[in-house]
Amino acid sequence: MPNAVSRPLAALTGRLPERVRTGYWTRVVPVLAVLATVTHLPSFLRPVWSPDEGYLATQARMLADGGVLYDTVVDRKPPLLPWLYEACFALFGSTSLWPLRTLAIVAHLATAILLASIARGRWGNRAGAVAGGLYLLVSIGLSPEDTQAATFEVFMLPAMVAAFRYAERRRWLAAGIAVALCSLTKQTGGAVMLPVLWMLFQDVRLRGVRWQPALFKVCFGFALPIALVAVILTKPKGFLFWVVTGSGDYASMGGAWLQMSGRALGNSAILLAACLGFLAPLGHRLWLRLRHGALPTVRGEEYGATSDLWVWLLSSVVAVSTGFHFFGHYYLQLMPPLVLLGVGAVSTSSIRWRPVLVYSTVAATAFWGLAVFWPGQRLDHSSEVASTIAEQTTAKDTVLVWGMHPELYWLSDRRPVTRYLTAGFLTNFSGGKDGKDVGEQFSMANAWQTFDKELADKGFPEIVVDDSGLAPYQPVHIPRIESLLETRYEVVAVNADTVIYRLKR
Repeated sequence: MPNAVSRPLAALTGRLPERVRTGYWTRVVPVLAVLATVTHLPSFLRPVWSPDEGYLATQARMLADGGVLYDTVVDRKPPLLPWLYEACFALFGSTSLWPLRTLAIVAHLATAILLASIARGRWGNRAGAVAGGLYLLVSIGLSPEDTQAATFEVFMLPAMVAAFRYAERRRWLAAGIAVALCSLTKQTGGAVMLPVLWMLFQDVRLRGVRWQPALFKVCFGFALPIALVAVILTKPKGFLFWVVTGSGDYASMGGAWLQMSGRALGNSAILLAACLGFLAPLGHRLWLRLRHGALPTVRGEEYGATSDLWVWLLSSVVAVSTGFHFFGHYYLQLMPPLVLLGVGAVSTSSIRWRPVLVYSTVAATAFWGLAVFWPGQRLDHSSEVASTIAEQTTAKDTVLVWGMHPELYWLSDRRPVTRYLTAGFLTNFSGGKDGKDVGEQFSMANAWQTFDKELADKGFPEIVVDDSGLAPYQPVHIPRIESLLETRYEVVAVNADTVIYRLKR
């Protein structure tokens, strides 16, 4: 029986062209696919890793129930990922995120293949394979909540690297489209436009051709998908506000500077530890350049022009710093240019690949183990609260979660009473902010009027979950919420610092 199966398979394989059966990508891609799967297997160990996943999952259910994006379903993010969640829920059901976690692995694999292609074109076959592998190893080099979740940055990276790859090959229209897709996944992905334009004008300068046609192609490719989404697939006014103009307060410099600085330094240090295997050679080359003014070539290869990579890294640093929140998952945007710069430094120096790969593998193993054994107190707490919500309500009841953990809606399988899935929209609170600019008076424009109208239209929620703890938006500091709870609700359960209220009969 094995021979009966293997003979047709061998015959089919034999018909493939030689370059397909033994070609570079035929050998490299399967290895990268296995590595992408292994490094992100821990993502399947938890129902939800981060509030962003819970927010997206809740949004997807609201959209499936007839909600309208940027109207009755809102967030300060572009629409591609909410639509992807909605599509996966339509195909596979909304009780699990495993389809999204699978697609996240595919996104990481696509990013690795594109990086391998860039490195191969610059420094050869080995550099290409190593670049793809190193990216997958360092892609888990942050807190597991930031690297194992199926969130915006993960799905942004393939389009970001593709934009650079297209620009490198002077395919300007495709580069502009890739930048647009990146921006429609997360706004800061649009920062890759800077290296694209840098390469465009460097190409114009070196080849002595007119810059207007290439720039028109980039701009047209960028504008067309965004116009399609903003004008046809969503409401233009809502898209403009929620994606572009409505994030000013969230991206402001006000906040707890000590906390934000600590987060920035902490996540930078973690990423440095994950990437040290190839960043140390890069630092060595920069030191040699500073000391001697030129780089010695040990392998007979020139390091080549890497200004585009440095511009890419600079644009990514600006993107990570936007809003001054410095959350760990923001740092995923730094990984592709860092990997390419490191691979280029090692490829053209006397440093051998083995210590680089050994260190990166050991570091990835440590982060992989951290993900497997990551403490689950917050998830356990959320699951217990969600169970209480489900017990106290029926499927037709609505719920209000007064906090920053919208996954409670998804875990309890209950509908939110409002489009504002976190207290941040009504109080201007976000991670890193202190209580200085948090309160009713700092809410988004007309947010409380919209909230009151939703309560009038849908009725008061059966359950209110006060998940504020000691945050500056706790009900005692928000008179409207405090009055609502005192006049219409009674306490039915307390779990740690979370208080669950039920509507009085």
